[in-house]
Amino acid sequence: MRSAPLLITLALAAFGARADGQTVKFSVNGMVCAFCAQGIEKRLVRMPETGPLYINLARKVIAVEPKPGQRIDVDKVKAEITEAGYDVTQVETVAQSVADIRATMKRK
Repeated sequence: MRSAPLLITLALAAFGARADGQTVKFSVNGMVCAFCAQGIEKRLVRMPETGPLYINLARKVIAVEPKPGQRIDVDKVKAEITEAGYDVTQVETVAQSVADIRATMKRK
């Protein structure tokens, strides 16, 4: 039997669904410097539904949390990242907040 996060990830990939009130983590290839992260961040903060976000260059991860009452449109965020020149290799919806993800990655 598959785990719940994997099923959610598969459902999002299959249907291009929205992540209702949950943080979405994107694994991204091509981010190599602070300038890369800054370019992606500028694009994502302009989106009306995106709230806090976290970019980890070393792990090539972008975590995006929706604003209260909003949901993340995974396809739109993925398109912004791709249009900025980067490849999204994996998308995962998680129950953690961006702050929790940041704290966890700092400990590792």
